[in-house]
Amino acid sequence: MKDKVTIHTLKRLKQAAQKICMVTAYDATFARLLDEAGADVMLVGDSLGMVVQGHDSTLPVTMEQMIYHCTAVTRGAKRAHVVGDMPFMSYQTSVEGAVRNAGRLVAEGGVGSVKLEGGAEFADTVAAITRASIPVMGHLGLTPQSVHKMGGYVVQGKDEQTARKILQDALALERAGIYALVLEGVPVELARQITQRLSIPTIGIGAGVECDGQVLVCYDLLGMNPDFKPKFVKRYADLHGTITGAATAFFNEVRAGSFPDEDHSFHSKTLRLVASNAHPEQEPAEGGEKIGPIYGVPV
Repeated sequence: MKDKVTIHTLKRLKQAAQKICMVTAYDATFARLLDEAGADVMLVGDSLGMVVQGHDSTLPVTMEQMIYHCTAVTRGAKRAHVVGDMPFMSYQTSVEGAVRNAGRLVAEGGVGSVKLEGGAEFADTVAAITRASIPVMGHLGLTPQSVHKMGGYVVQGKDEQTARKILQDALALERAGIYALVLEGVPVELARQITQRLSIPTIGIGAGVECDGQVLVCYDLLGMNPDFKPKFVKRYADLHGTITGAATAFFNEVRAGSFPDEDHSFHSKTLRLVASNAHPEQEPAEGGEKIGPIYGVPV
C-alpha cells in the first residue's frame, strides 16, 4: 500500500503542480473500491442526504448520520485522506458548538479533517477548530447548505462584485487556517485567480480545469442516476444500466426456476430424514462446508 495521504501530502501536490483526485464516498464498500482506484481524498459529503437518503437538499442530514457514514468510509479507505462534512447547523450556532461537533467527526467518525461551507463570517470558527488540532477544508461558491439564500443551485461569482467577495472570502479562510478549499459552481476565470492567489490547494467541482484538483459525487461519475446530469458532471460508466440489467437477469432466473442451479447449491451424501423428536436447538457438527469468505474482506 502506498503512503497514507495527509494534508501535507496535498500541499506538496500543489507545489509540484500535480492534480489532486477527490471523490465522495458513503460506505465501506465504495470507499475500498475508490481507494484501490487511486483516490487521494474521500469526502463523506452531506450530499448523502440527496443521493443516499432521497431528500431534495442536504439540509436534513444530522451529526449522528454523518458520524455513522464517516465510520463506514474510514474502515474502507486505507490510503486516501478522509474528510467529513459538517452538516447544516452543526457549526453555525456557536464557535464552541462547532469545535465540539468537529471533534466528534474526528473522534467518533475517524476522519482526518472536516469541511464546512461559508466565507469570512466563519473565519473565527475555522481558527478555533484548527486550534483544537483539527484540520479544516473550506467550501465557497455554490454552497448547498445555503440553497434557500442563493435561490437555488446556481453558478456563483459571475459578476465583478460577487466574484470579488468570493476571492476575499478565500483569502480570509486561508488566513484563518484552512488547508484546502473546495470551489463549487464558479466561473473558470474566478477559480483560476483564486488558485493562483492561494498557497493551499483548491478543489474544483464545476469550477474549471485550473483548480489544483477535482471532486465529483461517486454516484454521478459512475452514472447511477440517468435523470441527473448537470453540466459539470462527466459520466465515466453506466452503472444504472449495469445494475438494472444484472438485477433483471436475476429476477428472470428466479421466476423461471433456473437459479440456483447445481453450481450454486449444496448437497449432503449422509443426510437422512430428521426424526420428529429431534432437538431443533442442537448445534451443527463442526467442519462442515464453508459458505464463502467474510463479505468485504479480501481473500
